[in-house]
Amino acid sequence: MRVTMTVNGETMTADNVWEGESLLFVLRERLALPGSKNACEQGECGSCTVLLDDVPVCACLVAAGQAAGRQVLTVEGLRALAGQEQLHPVQQAFIDAGAVQCGFCTPGLIVQAYHLLRHSRGVPADPDIREALAGNLCRCTGYEKILDAVRLAAGRPGDAV
Repeated sequence: MRVTMTVNGETMTADNVWEGESLLFVLRERLALPGSKNACEQGECGSCTVLLDDVPVCACLVAAGQAAGRQVLTVEGLRALAGQEQLHPVQQAFIDAGAVQCGFCTPGLIVQAYHLLRHSRGVPADPDIREALAGNLCRCTGYEKILDAVRLAAGRPGDAV
């Protein structure tokens, strides 16, 4: 089947999609967007988190056909929002706060943090940050640097989202 969706603001089409193929597979393998990571394939780790019509989803659990005609935002799309010459403020905050270690969980955490900050006013409280990121697992950090990165992005002058 053919699946056409808007990915990071651009209409994209994937041909010969098997009906059981995941959105994650289509993004990574058919549309050459490898930012979302393939870790657990069970929706448990959050490394493949993308926004589907502005709702965070684990792309490994979404059938590609379910994304037809819909809006998808990946971690690569955040950079496009910021301009190709710079990182999105949320991405830069993760670097500045030292919240990136092995990097496997980072794309999903960044997308989830972006979503949280778009729907928050000011700097969200730590319990709100923890709740928003609860579906994203990191095996390298103690999460403190990740929390620091979200607070940093939220507190920066200008619009972090």
